[in-house]
Amino acid sequence: MTSGGTAPFDPACRHCPRLAGFLDEVRVRHPGYHCGPVAPFGSARHRLLVVGLAPGLHGANRTGRPFTGDHAGILLYRTLHAHGFASRPESMAAGDGLRLRDCRITNAVKCLPPGNKPLPATMHRCNPYLAGELAALPKGAVIVALGTVAHAAVLRASGLPAAALRFAHGAEHRLPSGQVLLDSYHCSRYNTNTRRLTPSMFNRVFARARHLLGD
Repeated sequence: MTSGGTAPFDPACRHCPRLAGFLDEVRVRHPGYHCGPVAPFGSARHRLLVVGLAPGLHGANRTGRPFTGDHAGILLYRTLHAHGFASRPESMAAGDGLRLRDCRITNAVKCLPPGNKPLPATMHRCNPYLAGELAALPKGAVIVALGTVAHAAVLRASGLPAAALRFAHGAEHRLPSGQVLLDSYHCSRYNTNTRRLTPSMFNRVFARARHLLGD
């Protein structure tokens, strides 16, 4: 896939040779893992889109569901539940009965990258999938970008240059589409363990999202 435009999610995508080859290697070591593009998860009709970085090796790459099975999902689903966006506060495995309400979770990069560090070329090649997800959102929808990479991916998918809107935790940006972009530090183990991101800081971001949606 070339960068630019929009595209529907492709569960069989192998357009990035580096990622496709790496997933083949991981599949040999972990034959029970999903090891493929991870589909967005949540409501078909939604006004909140949460954008993460990429699937984690033993998280979404294992379970096939974003932020499920690793540390990063603990705070995310607990916070979504607190604000009425999730039916329960924990996401243990795909098929565990958890449902999202008026919310969808996706990643800027759909496949596990080596070292959990996607290259710029990978980000660009995967961006049409995110652009398609943004295009499906109604005017007035809220997008929460978890980290600088997700923030940059949303800008690119919105047709904006990387320098158009500066990332900062808690920052609020109005996109040309009429959608609102909220920035947050990523809910990674490192950020939560070092207290760069605390539960109260994360809570305020989603409280703002709920307020903007008018519920």
